[in-house]
Amino acid sequence: MALFSSLTPVFIAITCVLIGVILKKTNGEKEKHETKSKPLSRPWVDEDLKDGTDHHLEEEDVDEEWQGLDENIAHVPFFAERYSEGEMIKRSQMFYELLNKRRSVRFLSDEPVPREVIDNVIRTAGTSPSGAHTEPWTFVVVQDPYLKHKVREIVEEEEEINYKKRMGDRWVNDLKRLRTNWIKEYLDTAPYLILIFKQVYGWLPNGKKKTHYYNEISVSIACGILLAALQNAGLYTVTSTPLNCGPQLRVLLQRPANEKLLLLLPVGYPKKEATVPALTRKPLKDIMVVM
Repeated sequence: MALFSSLTPVFIAITCVLIGVILKKTNGEKEKHETKSKPLSRPWVDEDLKDGTDHHLEEEDVDEEWQGLDENIAHVPFFAERYSEGEMIKRSQMFYELLNKRRSVRFLSDEPVPREVIDNVIRTAGTSPSGAHTEPWTFVVVQDPYLKHKVREIVEEEEEINYKKRMGDRWVNDLKRLRTNWIKEYLDTAPYLILIFKQVYGWLPNGKKKTHYYNEISVSIACGILLAALQNAGLYTVTSTPLNCGPQLRVLLQRPANEKLLLLLPVGYPKKEATVPALTRKPLKDIMVVM
């Protein structure tokens, strides 16, 4: 009895230690689970703008043996046009001078633009390289006034929330000097809106999903070519990536679930009274490294 009494404090201490260890382990696992299941809070992140590599296909949905490409595709001789050094320098200088006139214009006229021009610039964008030649892009051209206005309503509603809540003071203050806000009149006035969707995956003839490798990079390259083609045609735009508008615009324009909005371009001529910020571009020495 005396022995039991003397050991009682020891038993109590051991019991307390064990209870403490169990509680700590339980809380640790709970916190770990919550951290793993709860996404990082980044209100400015648009799910549609995440790279396609975030959209992993289930193994059973992927046909590892065949992705719809002909393994026996013919390879043909390639003939390239060659220019003299003088002509190359001249052409490269002229092309630079043309694109150096490109500006983001938010004051667009409602003056009609020939539809054939829009067809041609999108054909040009479609010449872009893509991962495994999957061509994972869809260019939706909106010219109907009703649809353009619905696009504007969706964008302005979300953009107001973006400016007031999601973007944060630093981002909003950085935009003040450009005199931009959530009012997007050009979405009504521009004769065309071009919405560029990335196809995060495609479909095979057998009904299984087809992997679209580097889909965001591929579509981004196509967008760059499109901007150059618009400039070459004498048309202007402003690159717009309205946060959190993708799902609603996808429904409005009846696009499938595998397409995610990447960019929205209002396209037209500048208004006569249009203005742009007096910005300068970095000199060559600041953007090129020769080794």
